[in-house]
Amino acid sequence: MQYTIRNIPPEVDRAIKARAKKLGKSVNQVALELLTYGAGKAVRRRSLRNMPGAWSKQEATEFDRFLDEHRAIDPELWK
Repeated sequence: MQYTIRNIPPEVDRAIKARAKKLGKSVNQVALELLTYGAGKAVRRRSLRNMPGAWSKQEATEFDRFLDEHRAIDPELWK
């Protein structure tokens, strides 16, 4: 579905563009999120910022060490 929205107040235009820039999203994406929220529907979030690929080298190393510690099999538990 497509809409053409006219007479958007300048302050709303500026706010949407600023939000889009801040979030690294298109104006269209931000406008859709705001319309969805305004219509009382949940906005589905897809942020992957906390995924391992976004971690610092130190965080990734610590995580790998943590996994290695928990991969060890204790033979006593399997008797």
